[in-house]
Amino acid sequence: MTGPLPVTWPPAPVRTARLVLRTSEARDRAAFVELFASPEVGTHIGGSRPREELEGAMPEVPGRRPGLFVVDLGGAMIGVITLDRRDAERPEAGGVELGFMLLPEAWGHGYAAEACAAVLDWLAGERPGEPVALRTRTANDRAMRLAAKLGFTEVERFEEYGAEQWSGVRSPVVPSG
Repeated sequence: MTGPLPVTWPPAPVRTARLVLRTSEARDRAAFVELFASPEVGTHIGGSRPREELEGAMPEVPGRRPGLFVVDLGGAMIGVITLDRRDAERPEAGGVELGFMLLPEAWGHGYAAEACAAVLDWLAGERPGEPVALRTRTANDRAMRLAAKLGFTEVERFEEYGAEQWSGVRSPVVPSG
């Protein structure tokens, strides 16, 4: 069963060289709508949603839940990184699943790699030894390269949402000493 991540939430913001990973705020609402309405983003997640539907359904402070980090560049949301509990029946069972979505204008600058690496480091501090899974469409070349860069190895390929999917796992890094 998937569900919330068992960690103390919200954490202090996680800072990288260029980004701040933080909990969502009311000022992020328009960016959340843009993210989920974007046809470019939708290509990789099984489709976008109508903007009007999102405007009506989106809470004042969207994304307020354990495991969801807003990716903030210069005070503006450019995407989200998520950590969710994994279903024990899946081949990459146990641990958590890493997810990420960035607005198209943020693609190609290394922000996803920077943000995902920082969240994985944060998770290693919170839950040492926790295995992490990642799933993406095989047609998403950028996500496939990022998975390899972050140390994920293939567990399976399968058909879902009318496209071939890739599932990988990242072995937990256990601190020495």
